[in-house]
Amino acid sequence: MYFELVYDKSLAQASYVIGCQKAGIAAIIEPKRDVDTYLQIAAENNFKITHIIETHINADFLCGSRELAELTGAELFLSDEGDEDWKYEFPHNKLKNGDIIKVGKLSIDVIHTPGHTPEHLSFLLTDHPATDKPSMLFTGDFVFVGDVGRPDLLEQAWTRFKGISRLNNFPLLKKRT
Repeated sequence: MYFELVYDKSLAQASYVIGCQKAGIAAIIEPKRDVDTYLQIAAENNFKITHIIETHINADFLCGSRELAELTGAELFLSDEGDEDWKYEFPHNKLKNGDIIKVGKLSIDVIHTPGHTPEHLSFLLTDHPATDKPSMLFTGDFVFVGDVGRPDLLEQAWTRFKGISRLNNFPLLKKRT
């Protein structure tokens, strides 16, 4: 498995490149607006970008998802949770809680974690050639080290509890003794 964090300090925004080296394909999670970074990483590692994934509708920065999809032919994987006010209005693969995204030998479990936004998703990554146990969790603006993210756009705080409670079922997130 290939993993690279792409961090934009000016926006305090993280995105991720996840690749299956055997298949020669990659997924980009939460792409920033400047998509040249991902094109360069893909070229340097002989990856074809096939999946573009977002945790939630990002109202606080310009996302590069659609531009990257247009340039690479990659498919968009976006939330279909939340009510009608929280739906994407362009073509994409609609993700629901419990779905699994396959990226070569990697699998990404979709977990609906409302709280930052009503349609918010988290992604639990498993590198199957190495293990059958999840190794990474991508939460967007929902979970931080030692804290949870704030509700966005005046969303009610109780939804954070609903989202956090869903994460309690995953051994990766249990306190280790």
